[in-house]
Amino acid sequence: MARPEPSSRSAYKAFVPLTTRWSDNDAYGHMNNVVHYALFDTAVNQYLIEQGALDIRGGEQIGLVVETRCSYFAEMAFPDRVTAGLRADRVGNSSVTYGIGLFRGDADEAAAEGRFTHVYVGRETRRPEPLSRTLRETVEAIAA
Repeated sequence: MARPEPSSRSAYKAFVPLTTRWSDNDAYGHMNNVVHYALFDTAVNQYLIEQGALDIRGGEQIGLVVETRCSYFAEMAFPDRVTAGLRADRVGNSSVTYGIGLFRGDADEAAAEGRFTHVYVGRETRRPEPLSRTLRETVEAIAA
């Protein structure tokens, strides 16, 4: 299988600035691989909250992660500035698959790229529900 190539910023529709932390670095002096997944989760949820599409405390719907993956292209480390590029690669009835690129500083090529799928469920029932109108409109606005 051929190794994927990193995408440029132009492959993404929305951007979220993120902060690295001292504790993100591992014994090898770069950002530990698990931190990338935390940044993916933070970027998606921060974007949805800022757009008014997700109320993490009182909303009737919440997103549960059902799939993630990541390809790594370049090292990042604290105190790097990181920007997450977002797009919706697939918008289903009750799920969204996001494409996310993590860009170090002003780099045009992603240092890491991932896929992150949320299934949206009722807060109480934890059963899949159709995307709310606001959520659907928000993710369709960043559809690839």
